[in-house]
Amino acid sequence: MVKYGLVVDLKRCIGCRACVAACKIENFVQPGNYWLYVNEYEQGRYPSVRRVFVPVSCMHCENPPCVKACPAKAISKNEYGVVLINYDKCKGARYCIAACPYGVIHFIDEIKPLYPNREKTPYENIPYEKRHWTHRKKPGVAEKCTLCWHRIEKAIKEGKKPGSDQESTPACVVVCPVRARHFGDLDDPNSEVSKLIAKRRAIQLKKEFGTRPQVYYLL
Repeated sequence: MVKYGLVVDLKRCIGCRACVAACKIENFVQPGNYWLYVNEYEQGRYPSVRRVFVPVSCMHCENPPCVKACPAKAISKNEYGVVLINYDKCKGARYCIAACPYGVIHFIDEIKPLYPNREKTPYENIPYEKRHWTHRKKPGVAEKCTLCWHRIEKAIKEGKKPGSDQESTPACVVVCPVRARHFGDLDDPNSEVSKLIAKRRAIQLKKEFGTRPQVYYLL
């Protein structure tokens, strides 16, 4: 089996939010919505104080509550472990938003330009019908991280291993300047992500909800 996921090294993350910017541009994320955000915490006591940055996106749970909550069955988990929303099936009920314990699913009220009163980005200029189906946004549907499924799917069709080069790796991982983000097959013991989890102390967020997240954080 193949189960794609992410490993985030909290000791390396500097909170620059390059991942946030790359995600929004790469995936046509609507203004006001975020598929990826960064929480900030302060640890220690003066004078030994430090900032801790925790990037949060869809956890692509093994037991995703959003799938169970959707009355239109618009959300599903594919054979590669990626949880996706079918915009054509979504009826905008928003039960998925209420069910997600991570707050990473957002509703699209209307389609807005990424940068109002400025020229469209190259991505926005791609005709709607030529966009990957995960990028064909429309009002009245929910949106969330897809692990850049358009990149993973393309690599699979071309016979490449997802994550083997920049074009087949999630944009947030590619742009990280300090290599705090890693992508790969969690079911492969020889993958980089599996080795990192085995070598370092790794945690999953809110696992008490029984979601079994496929995003791990290295402490």
